[in-house]
This record gives sequence, C-alpha cells and structure tokens, in this order.
Amino acid sequence: MSGKKRALQVAFFLLVMVLTFYALFGGRDLTEIGRALKQMSPVWLIPAVLLAVFFVCAEGYMIWYLLRSMGAQKKGCSASSLLRCIQYSFIGFFYSGITPSATGGQPVQLYYMSKDGNRGSDSTVVLMTVAVAYKFVLVVLGAGILFFWGAPLMTELGNYFPLYLFGLFLNVVLVVLILGVMLFPKVILKLALFFEALFIRLRLWKPSEKRRTKVHDFIDSYQRAVGWLKEHKGSLVLVTAVTFLQRCSVFVLTYMVYLGFGLHGAGAGKVILLQAAVYIAVDMLPLPGAQGITELMYQAVFAHVFPGVYLIPSMMVSRGINFYFLLIVSLGVVLANKFVSAGRKTAAAG
Repeated sequence: MSGKKRALQVAFFLLVMVLTFYALFGGRDLTEIGRALKQMSPVWLIPAVLLAVFFVCAEGYMIWYLLRSMGAQKKGCSASSLLRCIQYSFIGFFYSGITPSATGGQPVQLYYMSKDGNRGSDSTVVLMTVAVAYKFVLVVLGAGILFFWGAPLMTELGNYFPLYLFGLFLNVVLVVLILGVMLFPKVILKLALFFEALFIRLRLWKPSEKRRTKVHDFIDSYQRAVGWLKEHKGSLVLVTAVTFLQRCSVFVLTYMVYLGFGLHGAGAGKVILLQAAVYIAVDMLPLPGAQGITELMYQAVFAHVFPGVYLIPSMMVSRGINFYFLLIVSLGVVLANKFVSAGRKTAAAG
C-alpha cells in the first residue's frame, strides 16, 4: 500500500472518529457522564478487558494451529510460534479497524507472514480458512437469533431492525459467494469476468489486467483452501468452535459492563443477544471500524437496558474496550514490528 493511500485511510478514520465523538457528546453534561463512569466496578472491568484481548488472541491461536496443521514447523519456520501468530492477529485488527468494511487486515497479515518465511500458499489458505469460519459463524448466529428470538428482536431493535436484516443479508450473500467459489469456481470466475466486462462497457471501470489477475488469484486461493479443508475436516471443526467462542466473547463483554455498573433487571441472555444483533447489523457497512453507526444503534437498542445516565457511559466502556483499546494495543504492535524491522535493516546494512 502506498504511503499516500495509507495516509488517506488514516485521515478518513480520524474524521469519522471526530464526527462520532461530536455527535455523542455534543450538548451532553460531561460531568454527569464522568460521575457515572466512576461507578464502574474494576472487578467487572478486568474480565471485560480479558475478553477483548481473548477476541484478538483467539484469531492468533487459529492462525498458529492451522500453520502447524499444514506442517509449517517441519519446514523450520519460526514464524509459526504462537506469540508471533498473535502479533499477526493484532496487526490485522489494526488495519481492519482503520479501513472501510475491514478490508485492510488480511493483506497486511499476508505480507508479514510471507516476510517471516511462511509460504505464500500456506498463509493464504490459513487466512482464507479463518475468514470463512468467521463469516459462517456470524451467519449461523444471526439466523439463529432471527429464528428463535425474532419477535423480541424486532421489538428491541425498533427502527434498526431493517438494518439488522440488511447486515445479515450481506453476510449471507458473502457466504454464498464463498461457497460458490469453493464448489463452482469456474462458474464464479465467468460471472466475475462478465460483470467486469459489463462495468467497463458502462464506463464505470477502466480495463485493468491487474484486476483480472486479482480475480484469478482470489478464486485460486479459495480453491486451495477448500482442497486442504477436505483433507482436514477435524481442523475445520476446531477452528469453527474457537471462532464461535471468539465472537461470543465480544457479546459477553457488554454484559460484564452491565454488571460493572451494578445494574439489575436485564438477563444475561438479553444483553448478549442485543450486542450480537448490533454487531451483525454493522459488520459489513463500509465505515472504518463501523464507527458512528455502531454508537447510534447502541444508544437506541440499549436505552432500556442501561437506563438514564448509564447509557452513554456503558457505551464508552464497552466500545472503548472492544474497539479503541484494542486498536491502541494493535497500533503498539504495528509500531514495534516496524521498529524491529528497521533495526534489522540498519544492522544488515552496517
């Protein structure tokens, strides 16, 4: 990625963040919010932070496990250590957080994994497998909530219920596309090239050989992934189970915040399901970190769960831990990696 493009992404992220904060705190009594925040018990703050860290580390574990399953250690690749794979996860979280629709994480992860000596084909299959498991679990959770808790969900979400359906629909479409690539790669390739030609004819796109190469590489990557998964079904089951726990950790985090403020009345199930609904609704939206819409939807959905003065503070703690705190930690990992890399280049040059 060019420095100019990266700077534009960071600038857009900061702009969205400033607008979000302005919308949240403009005209509000900050003193009252501060007093409410002081009531948050550290006894429940600690498990909330641990759940957030687990969320990122779980992806690192899955990368490590899959690399080991593919024989990375036998190739003498030190990059398959668990600690290094957790670093890949934090790096991916940072770049996903500052790019629209979380599109920037995997390419950077692939870069670092290849740079560390992992074979590009192995790294691609691993990241594709993690992505497939993530989307599959999200669709299953979303469909399950809609099927078993549909009526209460509609009532609780109110005007945001259509956004939930739209978010679930986008995830379903993506999973269908992924399955299509896996099961019918030639058909998907023909469709992709057909739409590319159509957009060029409509002058929406310019002819690009690089784009065609990316389409072919994308489909080849998924074919390699499905080929490996067919031979290692047990690995897929484990990764799916860990992904389920990983996603649920973010939803349970909000309940820890609820308990931390000493509130009663809303059961764990309700808080967890509502947080899952917010997550599913905004997951595919083209905003860096789904900023703005996440906070707006949170205020509407949790207004009866966190009454009165506790609503904004609960959102600050919950969102602050599961996104901004992790983003800062991830930035630290990114900068540390750049510093170490620069140090090695200087030493090699000397």
